[in-house]
Amino acid sequence: MSEKTILKINGMHCAACVGRTEKALQSVPGVENVYVNLASEKATITHQSGVNLQDLIRAVESAGFAAVAGNNTAITKTNDSVAKTRFIFAAILAAIIMIIHFLVHFDGVEYLLWILATPVQFWAGAGFYKGAWNALKNKTADMNTLIVIGTSAAYFYSMTIILFPNLFSTSELSTGVYFDTSAMIIALVLLGKYLEARAKKQASQAIRKLIDLSPKNASVIRRGIEVTIPVSDVVKGDVILVRPGEKIPVDGIIVKGYSSVDESMLTGESLPVEKTPGDEVIGASINKTGSFTFEATRIGKESLLSQIIRLVDEAQGSRAPVQRLADAVSGVFVPVVVIIAVFTFILWYFLGPEPSITYAFLNSIAVLVIACPCALGLATPTAIMVGTGVGAENGILIRDAEALETCARLNTVVIDKTGTMTTGVPEVTDIMAVNDAESNTLLGIAASIEKYSEHPLAKALVEHAKALNTSIGEVEKFASISGMGVKASYQNKTVVVGNEALLDKLSIPLGELKKTAKELQKQGKTIMILAVEKQVVAIFALADTLKPESRWVVKKLKSMNMDIIMLTGDNPETARAIADDAGIKHVIAGVLPQDKAKVIKDLQADGKIVAMVGDGINDAPALAQANIGIAIGTGSDIAIETGDITLMRGNLGGLVNAIRLGRQTMRVIKQNLFWAFAYNSLLIPVAAGILFVFYNSGNAPQHLSFIFGEYGFLNPIMAAAAMALSSVTVVTNSLRLRRFKRELPHQ
Repeated sequence: MSEKTILKINGMHCAACVGRTEKALQSVPGVENVYVNLASEKATITHQSGVNLQDLIRAVESAGFAAVAGNNTAITKTNDSVAKTRFIFAAILAAIIMIIHFLVHFDGVEYLLWILATPVQFWAGAGFYKGAWNALKNKTADMNTLIVIGTSAAYFYSMTIILFPNLFSTSELSTGVYFDTSAMIIALVLLGKYLEARAKKQASQAIRKLIDLSPKNASVIRRGIEVTIPVSDVVKGDVILVRPGEKIPVDGIIVKGYSSVDESMLTGESLPVEKTPGDEVIGASINKTGSFTFEATRIGKESLLSQIIRLVDEAQGSRAPVQRLADAVSGVFVPVVVIIAVFTFILWYFLGPEPSITYAFLNSIAVLVIACPCALGLATPTAIMVGTGVGAENGILIRDAEALETCARLNTVVIDKTGTMTTGVPEVTDIMAVNDAESNTLLGIAASIEKYSEHPLAKALVEHAKALNTSIGEVEKFASISGMGVKASYQNKTVVVGNEALLDKLSIPLGELKKTAKELQKQGKTIMILAVEKQVVAIFALADTLKPESRWVVKKLKSMNMDIIMLTGDNPETARAIADDAGIKHVIAGVLPQDKAKVIKDLQADGKIVAMVGDGINDAPALAQANIGIAIGTGSDIAIETGDITLMRGNLGGLVNAIRLGRQTMRVIKQNLFWAFAYNSLLIPVAAGILFVFYNSGNAPQHLSFIFGEYGFLNPIMAAAAMALSSVTVVTNSLRLRRFKRELPHQ
């Protein structure tokens, strides 16, 4: 049996680090699948049950990184503090070095620059050296490798010039030191990492908000006495008192009292929900008005909040299919860049202007520094983190990154009728009996059987019977016939209650009520037929109304160029009436639960990318078959567990917003990937010296001299600034998704 383990990983800097970590974890026997997320700094490992946690941690450490189980952030916080300190230190010294280099001239100034640059190189930049060494031990290369090669070349070249001044100089031409270059590159890269870390924290803000929702204490009534205990000590069955303004500690059922509860942080629903005895309350929601006591039913990891946190956490750590291209490129990117840098050095050493060795040296450094694949590694995961987090804040639970990506590609939406398009709470509107039989008696017979069924129509029938104080008896040999009805023995007689499909199966004719049945169905009502000893004795008509938002949802989906199909087990006449009311043209009715998945499969065979929206157990196979299954959160647990997306509010409007969010997230991912690829495609040639073609006579614009010098050669310091900017740009672009606002039917 497969298990899933999440590790928090510290020390990764780029896409190459991710690849190295994944490779190390995949080498552990029993590991089936690994995904490492650079943005969330987590590894999600699917493995066989016998795999030891310590083996996984050791594998990560062998790749040169630190790892702890779960979501422990202490190690990251400590490292962030160190990174901030080193950045500030490097920035101050680099600024001093720059000022001295350009404004101060006296004999021996090079030695002062050397002294100031050394701690920047080997203390502030220690993390780069450590990372490069770990990469070397694993026979690979990453961002650290590029930074270390580039800055070390500048540092040791300058040191060599000081110690051996005639090695690179002649009587006609002398070369300067480049301690300002090495120090400023390190400072700028550290600045980029610091800004990137801050932006990534904002990207993961949603899950931290969810974790912070959990109340710390609960007022429990034990042996008639109120005691305050930590929430972790609450056990199932405890009776808990909640006063106005307090957070509800755990999930449960109200025993006494009533109130209105704010569930907005969990469901996205802004209006408080009225609660009375028998209603469910959700842990971490806020009690607004009255006091009440409730019985704890779900605690710890079973609670809804814990499940939401787990789903969001897993979604943020998942890999979107669109990321495969970036992964493939990053696997070979760093070695290719090193080759380009070497080629650049050779080219300008032999063909460059004097001093050719200096220009060859600086151009190769610029290539190494500007090409760090940080933006490439962050392009997709940061957008996924923000997108799934924003979804959770708006009551849209997204299971993984693939679901979010699929949302953006949908062209067909298949929607279940009962409980999804409609309220799912039908009411008995008509009772038609044969030969003027006593309708109340017949209702009692039907309710006696249907009280054992969980179907919404059955419950409506039983509730109607109770409301009329109808006598409800006991039955024997009860059997449910999936998608058709029920059968039992009542007072030694065989009784069935169901639809026309059940009558056909049992060869029971509708008789004189056939015309009546058709008339009721044309009115959009669902009929339940009661037959005793193979004789139809009554028809019960039930009506289920559209949810208030259904027409708006259909209109919005049409504006998004979606094909909309209503799929239901109900009869065609009833289904058609509901569909017409909602504005849906295509209806597939009378479909048994086991056949719903086949309908989805047939649509997919026609090239459709299908979303199935449903709320019940009957919808679970179709939800699983669809390209993306969207479960209404008020439905059964099995439907929610099967769905790729769960709409927590029980409101169909979340469907529109889920698709909008998917489209916006994919738009941002494509922008990020374009920026990351275009950045490297355009600037590596610039760093390699391609502009020399236009400025080979030393005629580069004077106002751009600090950037391009005389010959169009990119200053390595500007290369470092551009590299840092690329990562920050990608993360900041992803953060734009936080502005996502859900659309509401009344807008």
